[in-house]
Amino acid sequence: MTDQWATFGADLHLELRGPRLRSGLMDALREAVRSGRLAPGARLPSSRSLAADLGVARNTVADAYAELVAEGWLTARQGSGTRVARRAEPRRPPARAVPARPVRTRPAHSLLPGSPDLAFFPRGQWLAAARRALNAAPHEALGYGDPRGRIELRTVLADYLARARGVRAAPERIVVCAGFAHGLRLMGEVLRRRRVRVAAVESYGIDSHWAVLRQAGLAMRVLPFDAQGTRIGEPDGLRGAGAVLLTPAHQFPLGTALHPDRRTAAVDWARRSGALVLEDDYDGEFRYDRQPVGALQGLDPERVVYLGTASKSLAPGLRLGWMVLPSDVVEEVLRAKGHEEWAAGAFDQLTLAEFIASGAYDRHVRGMRVRYRRRRDHLVALLAEQAPRVRVSGIAAGLHAVLELPPGGEESALRAAAWQGLLVPGVGRFRHPDAAQGGPEGLVVGYGTPPDSAWAGALGALCNTLRAAGGA
Repeated sequence: MTDQWATFGADLHLELRGPRLRSGLMDALREAVRSGRLAPGARLPSSRSLAADLGVARNTVADAYAELVAEGWLTARQGSGTRVARRAEPRRPPARAVPARPVRTRPAHSLLPGSPDLAFFPRGQWLAAARRALNAAPHEALGYGDPRGRIELRTVLADYLARARGVRAAPERIVVCAGFAHGLRLMGEVLRRRRVRVAAVESYGIDSHWAVLRQAGLAMRVLPFDAQGTRIGEPDGLRGAGAVLLTPAHQFPLGTALHPDRRTAAVDWARRSGALVLEDDYDGEFRYDRQPVGALQGLDPERVVYLGTASKSLAPGLRLGWMVLPSDVVEEVLRAKGHEEWAAGAFDQLTLAEFIASGAYDRHVRGMRVRYRRRRDHLVALLAEQAPRVRVSGIAAGLHAVLELPPGGEESALRAAAWQGLLVPGVGRFRHPDAAQGGPEGLVVGYGTPPDSAWAGALGALCNTLRAAGGA
């Protein structure tokens, strides 16, 4: 027996099954009311139109309506039509008592590192650049495009990186990606296909980056460090490794710049061994005591993979990053990227290209450089006054500072920070599990994170934390 059905409104249909049309129609209407597809007060079609829809006699529909009215499912009034009865709303079972959960209070203050002051994202200039970019965009920009990324963005990036970071780049050697982690994942796939088994990493860094390399099947060799940065020339440090991941301009989180001799040693090792240096230039534009150190990539573009991002200069939510690749790595990265892994959205790429080409990006970076320098200077001056035994280590750069603490001081400072409602990590949070124990202790203070309205309160909580931990 074929089903007969009728549509009511936008997304409601009735299915009539079996030979007895009147009882089938009544069952279908009851079910529609029970399930809530027919809400209380909803008006039903006239008996004439529903009968025509179902291909049955009008009396069949009228009799079904009349019986459902008698049962209390429907109401019928002259001039108002037939409607679902208000009392026919499905009755919900009483809610069961749920055991009370402990209330999680949000920290009152945050000095987490790794994020810019998002309140200063240049919304107006970005919107203006988006309008210009959209007006000028060719029709083919709406298509899938080149997996390298939009040529407009790659062209302006090549010019900007050469001028601002000393990167030797050409548009055809740039691949746009969705942030640093995406670029690192692509390089992990390239290394795996090259049968690389070991990658060297710094003793301190971001655990999610190490996880990306592990997911690519790479074992990790941890390099030691000292006041001049990561120790590249250790006899066993790089032996057997096919790549090394470095943050040479401003190590995260310890805040050092890699010594020139060690920069040279890293490139010399890559040349001798045929390995690759993966350069994370996450905040290289923000140096406050001198001109920023140029990118390591400038020493040898055929052995260094440069990875940059807009996450610190603009906002991480843009998900825009870029890779400047050795000539023999470009096609391997594109194969790893695959057709399902296209670059970031074309319009965002076109907007960033226009933002850079118009000079707005340079102006924004210069303005934020002044702003972050003032924040850092304020932090250093306040600590000198209220916590003189605490030393701020690392170079004057980036969006964070390390506050050195004596042995055992980090744990007590973290406990005191929790009491103050202050979210701030310790240096140990970023130590690789295989790194030598007994390293530095301290707090990693992100002075770029708080908005102006929260800055004074966050600093006050930090000073209270240090006093409670014995650092005053």
